[in-house]
Amino acid sequence: MPPLDLTADLVTLTRALCDLPSVSGSEREIADAVEEALRALGHLEVLRDGDAVVARTHLGRAERVVLAGHLDTVPVARNLPSEVREDPEGPVVWGRGTVDMKAGDAVLLALAAALREPTRDVTWVFYDHEEVASELNGLGRLVANHPDWVTGDIAVLGEPTSGAIEGGCNGTLRVEVVIPGKAAHSARSWLGVNAIHGAAPVLQRLVEAVPRVAEVDGLTYREGLNAVGIRGGIAGNVIPDECVVTVNHRFAPDRTEEQALAAVRELFEGYEVRVTDTAPGARPGLDHPAAEAFVREVGSRSGRPPRAKEGWTDVARFSALGVPAVNFGPGDPALAHADEERTPIADLTLCFDALRGWLTS
Repeated sequence: MPPLDLTADLVTLTRALCDLPSVSGSEREIADAVEEALRALGHLEVLRDGDAVVARTHLGRAERVVLAGHLDTVPVARNLPSEVREDPEGPVVWGRGTVDMKAGDAVLLALAAALREPTRDVTWVFYDHEEVASELNGLGRLVANHPDWVTGDIAVLGEPTSGAIEGGCNGTLRVEVVIPGKAAHSARSWLGVNAIHGAAPVLQRLVEAVPRVAEVDGLTYREGLNAVGIRGGIAGNVIPDECVVTVNHRFAPDRTEEQALAAVRELFEGYEVRVTDTAPGARPGLDHPAAEAFVREVGSRSGRPPRAKEGWTDVARFSALGVPAVNFGPGDPALAHADEERTPIADLTLCFDALRGWLTS
């Protein structure tokens, strides 16, 4: 594999990154290539923790911007090597990682090479293990071990947004609602209490629940409350003595994890509720002066107003550090992880030009 050429055109750089295998847990090769390319620039301090690489300027500017992207992908599905293809709406780069999120990484790496004296100090973060369990996440590791490496006045995560700003993100909470019963032989079912049948009222509460809509810093976040799993029973001739309904609650960033859990417990009053997973949301912070300037720059180039990020992303890790963060990158998020993953070449140019305009204004 030849060294990465960060001065190549964006399509060539995107394809070079995509063709480097980096399924989660196998990021060493791509992290080595990124580190080598950044160290060759000379105007950046380069740091490394595991397979996460950080590069930053030290120009004494009044603001510091953090630009971040993850290097890993989900497993390949016969969609590598990458290709340039024609699409009804224009040419695209096709292949695993083009959307989530090596096209975004290519934009950030090209900017790192091109901007030797930006008007804001910049920290570039490329990290591992985003597509797997949260406790393995490379950005989370950096936040825990080296918070000074990833702090700034505002952060931009290069996740796919089709070139629009998506502010903050919803939080996520997963719980198990436990319905008790009494075991018995199914031939004498009247001697037991069927816990699976007892799940009906729990499911009905979910059906009748009206999802909350919240305005946060000028953006509209839609909440969600859904059963995502159900289990119960140990054999085909035994009345189940327990049924467990797994519920996922996506909550707006104006609520804390504790407030979201309290709302869920209230809905399922009378049942045992066990928390299995939780992560806070992130406010968009679009009222920060640095964010306002970025919104103007993107709007002038794309005409697209900011919108809320409905899913959870790593912007929440920056928010936990007190750093307002937004998502902004090339590619349609609806195509992330799809076998036909592809990113319009026009998105690459738009995102590069908008970030460069902001960082040099």
